[in-house]
Amino acid sequence: MTIPFLELRDAYDELAGEIDIAVKRVTSSGWYIGGSECERFEKAWAHYCDADHCVGLGNGLEALALSLRVLGIGEGDEVIVPSNTYIASWLAVSMAGAIPVPVEPNPLTHVIEAEAIAPAITPRTRGIMPVHLYGHPCPMDEIVDLARSHNLAIVEDAAQAQGASIAGRKIGAHGDLVAWSFYPTKNLGALGDAGAVTTNRADLAERIRLLSNYGSRAKNVHEVKGFNSRLDPIQAAILGVKLAHLDEWNDRRRRIASVYSEQLADCGLILPHVPNWAEPVWHLYVVQARDRDRLASRLADAGVQTLVHYPTPPHLQDAYADMAKSPGSFPIAEQLAKTVLSIPIGPQLSLDQAEQVADAIKNSVQQ
Repeated sequence: MTIPFLELRDAYDELAGEIDIAVKRVTSSGWYIGGSECERFEKAWAHYCDADHCVGLGNGLEALALSLRVLGIGEGDEVIVPSNTYIASWLAVSMAGAIPVPVEPNPLTHVIEAEAIAPAITPRTRGIMPVHLYGHPCPMDEIVDLARSHNLAIVEDAAQAQGASIAGRKIGAHGDLVAWSFYPTKNLGALGDAGAVTTNRADLAERIRLLSNYGSRAKNVHEVKGFNSRLDPIQAAILGVKLAHLDEWNDRRRRIASVYSEQLADCGLILPHVPNWAEPVWHLYVVQARDRDRLASRLADAGVQTLVHYPTPPHLQDAYADMAKSPGSFPIAEQLAKTVLSIPIGPQLSLDQAEQVADAIKNSVQQ
């Protein structure tokens, strides 16, 4: 038995005919920057997210950083971020010239909540960046209420949560801006780097579009000091094909997650917790094990590939040594980093394979 953590080629193979036609349409068009393919996907993604506007961008990190900039967040401002997240969330704050202020997540859901955010708000706080980690949404209603009461902006990091819902409403426009990554491993993944921002605010969408195109609306006229972060039309065409299958593929992920939750209920691991208001899309299925590395090793011996998301919290990375945060500063994030293990999940993983993974885990923890 060999079960990969995620095999991206399988996703391409399932849709190869459609994808190849879409790519050929772009390459034969002679239009390779922007154009109708990008416009078509932007419109479709905004509609899917129940948002009024979408701006395609080069990648998810730039989507976050540009979102902060258009909200006027910059030098010396503070932005509240999770202590447990991929470092890109923090890097976007730093790219804007602001200061990331970490708060601990709920140890059950691994995402931040209003109760933990509130004590971190200071007179220098300008924004909050909830991260819908592993495809599990943050409780945005409470976070939005808190932000509005303090006149704070919200930029959601939804890189891992395409299709997730909160009380029946899709992520995409709860905050001021929602930043998306379409990195190939995501639930909606391109065949290269790609990103976007969705919002209900026309002014912010227009400002993002201006900044992402060298600060220009008209050729050779530059209104502000801008950047180059544009969605590639080939990637837009591929994403348009995959978007038509996203709900089905997310449903497959949910079925696999149900197998794991049922089969692993009594094996001594801490399994993902899903509140009744949340509908995650299971970008990752993350368990916690007291002896994580030993379990990962035994699963590898059994032919099951696993990954750790994420082994070192941002505050302990060399990139943020200037924050002078020693081990123990954020114990929940540090404990998660020591115990979390992501097991195989994806739309091309069969239910039989999921059963085999569950059996391998049960056998490993019993040894």
